[in-house]
Amino acid sequence: METIEQIASRILSAIPEAKVTVIGNAAVPGQASILLGHGCAVNVARFLRDDAALRLDYCSNVTGLDWLDRVVKTTTKTMQLVDGVEKEAAVTTEESLPGYLEAVYILYSMSLKHGPVILRLRTADRLAETRVPSLTPVWKSAEFQEREAYDLFGIHFDGHPDLRRILMWDEFTDYPMRKDYRQPDDYEYEPTPHDEIVAKAARHAATAAQPFPEA
Repeated sequence: METIEQIASRILSAIPEAKVTVIGNAAVPGQASILLGHGCAVNVARFLRDDAALRLDYCSNVTGLDWLDRVVKTTTKTMQLVDGVEKEAAVTTEESLPGYLEAVYILYSMSLKHGPVILRLRTADRLAETRVPSLTPVWKSAEFQEREAYDLFGIHFDGHPDLRRILMWDEFTDYPMRKDYRQPDDYEYEPTPHDEIVAKAARHAATAAQPFPEA
């Protein structure tokens, strides 16, 4: 199979207006991925599925990622004058990056027996702009998994044929897989209350039993 850089180049040759960025990965096994812009994402996905050399016809997995606001430090080397002598010095800069959500797609070719190729779609932020295009029109296997990412991370997939909760109940208003999610002290229904659940419920009941202070 071609390298991820070659695949990105192939995409741009076929769809010059596409926004394609190769994202490296320093962790083992170092599997790089391709970040797609929203505008041409569906066209790119269709190209990856239909291109004769790639034939990425199977989407095995779709998952979500939650990136909180963070500060990235970068250290560079520079030459500075110290007591009239030029010496090398390290300069560290900090950049504040706003948080966002990502939908990650793992692709294989069943016909050509190669893969995986990893695609990423990124939201504008974690709060108001959490939309990405759905790739279900290209890979039907993504349908339920995009619903799961919507349910647990709050990623809205534009163009999904049936975007609704799949694990949590309809009235649930939070997203349990986000990094800042906090579990409630008790639950509406706990079929087998035990240990930590019982302790949480007891703390909640004790708090609820306290009288309100008089005005």
